[in-house]
Amino acid sequence: MKKTTYTVPVGTKPERLDTFITYQSNLTRSYIQRLIKEGFITVNSRGEKARYTVKEGDLIEVTLPNEPDGILVPEDIPLDILYEDAHIIVVNKPPDMVIYPAAGNKSGTLMNALVSRCGTLASVGAPLRPGVIHRLDKDTSGVIVIAKDDLSYHKLIAQFRERKVRKYYLALVFGSLKEPRGEIRTLIGRSRGNRKKMSVKTDRGKEAITQFEIVKKLRSATLVKIRIVTGRTHQIRVHFASRGHPVLGDRTYGKKTELVLGDTSIGFPRQMLHACSITLEHPVSGMQMEFTASMPEDMEKALKELVQHS
Repeated sequence: MKKTTYTVPVGTKPERLDTFITYQSNLTRSYIQRLIKEGFITVNSRGEKARYTVKEGDLIEVTLPNEPDGILVPEDIPLDILYEDAHIIVVNKPPDMVIYPAAGNKSGTLMNALVSRCGTLASVGAPLRPGVIHRLDKDTSGVIVIAKDDLSYHKLIAQFRERKVRKYYLALVFGSLKEPRGEIRTLIGRSRGNRKKMSVKTDRGKEAITQFEIVKKLRSATLVKIRIVTGRTHQIRVHFASRGHPVLGDRTYGKKTELVLGDTSIGFPRQMLHACSITLEHPVSGMQMEFTASMPEDMEKALKELVQHS
């Protein structure tokens, strides 16, 4: 078993125990809630509920139980299925869901849910990421396509490689963009100062192209529709942060987790980024298909509050 200890720093605003650990670790909230329920997380050596409000100086100990590696355990987790046939399945991924199991995320992932629903998926990427063609960050919601068979997997991968797939996102970014539309074109690679982060300032990077247009200008924020031509790690978050307009709620590249507008404080519990649509050719029929997903509730709420105070 692995143990990790966190001390709630001075100045931390009141927040739930499960929320605090989510942003201190790489664990999903659902997995954290399971650990709390099973007694693997303590506060000042005492068991607490997930809704416990952390306080300055609290000593939080997280114990990760030993779980079998290389096994994708089926879990009956409800999913928002946008489309499914014998070859592909398209899901509207909720925020706070990891795509596939990794250290600290052994359960509650999209793949755990899909293997339970579908039984078998493409063998490519097995055992933990079968059929995974593209990815979304844990805190990014929206459309994701998974291949059910190897032929579909390879044909879809070819479409991504040849830049035939059109992926669009909606993002709430900090500040007011000047241009109604534009393109950001840089290299993206590992940050020189922090190897866990990506950056446009890198010694070895790959071309990254992001196109955008303004949907709505708000007070201290902008709703933007984005197309990523390339698919680099954290591309949208890195590109907009490099322009001084980080995605709201992004604790890694912007740290704009709240905006104070007059007497009102608007909080952003996660990065306000949503994969709203994807267009591709069906890998077997060749038919052009578009899949869309509405903006999730938390992002809708943040947008309404920003509009109300603009």
